Amino acid sequence: MSDLKNATTLQRRRFLIASGFATTAGSLPAWARASSTLGYNPFTLGVASGDAQSDNILIWSRLTAPPESLGMEDAPQLVPMKVYWEVAHDEQFRQIIASGSTTATAEWGHSVRIQIDGLAPDRWYFYRFMHGDAVSTTGRARTAPQVGADARQLRLAVASCQRWEHGFYTAWRQVAQDAPDMVLFLGDYIYEYAQPEKAEGLARPQPLRTARTLQDYRDRYALHKSDAHLQAAHAVCNWSVIWDDHEVENDYAAQYGRGEHAHFLERRMAAWQAFYENMPLRPAIMLRNRQGLALYRTLNWGRLARLHMLDGRQYRDLQACRTPGQASTGTVDTETCTALQDPARSFLGWEQERWLGQQLQADARNAATAPRWTSLVQTTLFSPRSFKNGKQSTDSWDGYPQARQRLVSQISQTRPRNTVVLGGDIHQNYVCAIAQQSAQAPGRDNPIVASEFCGTSISSRSGTTQAKVDAIVAHNPQVLYARSEERGYSLFNITPQAMSCELRAVTNPLQADSSIYSLARFVVQDGRPGPEKVA
Repeated sequence: MSDLKNATTLQRRRFLIASGFATTAGSLPAWARASSTLGYNPFTLGVASGDAQSDNILIWSRLTAPPESLGMEDAPQLVPMKVYWEVAHDEQFRQIIASGSTTATAEWGHSVRIQIDGLAPDRWYFYRFMHGDAVSTTGRARTAPQVGADARQLRLAVASCQRWEHGFYTAWRQVAQDAPDMVLFLGDYIYEYAQPEKAEGLARPQPLRTARTLQDYRDRYALHKSDAHLQAAHAVCNWSVIWDDHEVENDYAAQYGRGEHAHFLERRMAAWQAFYENMPLRPAIMLRNRQGLALYRTLNWGRLARLHMLDGRQYRDLQACRTPGQASTGTVDTETCTALQDPARSFLGWEQERWLGQQLQADARNAATAPRWTSLVQTTLFSPRSFKNGKQSTDSWDGYPQARQRLVSQISQTRPRNTVVLGGDIHQNYVCAIAQQSAQAPGRDNPIVASEFCGTSISSRSGTTQAKVDAIVAHNPQVLYARSEERGYSLFNITPQAMSCELRAVTNPLQADSSIYSLARFVVQDGRPGPEKVA
């Protein structure tokens, strides 16, 4: 190895130690033991559980090489490792109800996922993993109420966008304390960028190069998952996840990236595999021959709620007025970019559009079994934002206005009891009323048919000012509330009578022990579409 390569490897190792990755294992409880055989704890990336179902749980972990090897070109490769797991009624594992073993292999990044069947509905379980004498942290997972059961409550934490350098993951500390039933993560779990050479005002350094290979993406997930607060939030409850663009490359669309087509497709598949390896996803989500992930799916919570998890990246058409191989322009002129209004363009892809239409019909078909609350869980701002300068965003739903109207028309025609759209991506908080004609202001002749909550980022900066956001609010009556300056998450409480939302914000994202406060509260009443601000 050359002196330059040696220096680069040493610098990465020092950066990791300074950023806290190598000390994560030291913060684990006493019963999360290091292996005397390996000399370190291979469970330093924590544990997680996936989509809640009524008769089973899905548990996940990923074993790692020594922490200081992250990002090293000559990092040691782990051999296949036998992993044991246990599920119990109690946190002390005195009442173990299931146990077994599996093998973590290099082919899948030494990740393991186990589905434990035959469980009772609507109750909590505890789980852990072991390798030799090393023991993981304990995770907590729950089963959903049975389909059709009269569930009385669902508590959701909703979050997205957690760029490592831009802020500490303080919000996850509060999520772990909230102990919700479920976390919905709406994309940008990692960011593929290398840290800018002249970066200023960052919370913590990030030593990794721009992610392009499978190992690059694996290293990026390992870095993010080394955070103790993020691990605690994963361990406290089930997570249901979708992706956006930065899991691969900024503003990519289906098979279109910035680079040469064949090279981009190779990069995309590496990124998709790393996403699967590092998320608590069920094996059925990985498509045959690893040609993608079947991410869009429906989750049920008794008769109380149905959550339609949507994929806004894998099937979408190229952004309007963009040339393949080039970066998205961000905004275009509405008068000159005629492709914006092309009805053949789709944000979700035509197959997913048809699938979602069928789900919405099912949500409203039978009043005796239909859910009270239908949530469309997707990645970005759904409601339109028109600008006085005539510009239009191309990467959000504003770049696909005909596709948006088709979806709103489906909602209007099928009429689920209550429809709420959830989103992220833009690093800002938006609360909106969705009207029957989505591009026009709500009113007597254009009734509100759904509500929207688009949440801010865990840590990623917004890139705009509150003055500009205030101007958008003044120019767009469907936008009821918008803030750009805060980082945080949203906490929802769903009951048969109402869906309440509390926007929670971090006082200072550059401070590791920052406090958390309530930014604003809203409620959607059963049978009354449109959010209402709570004093």
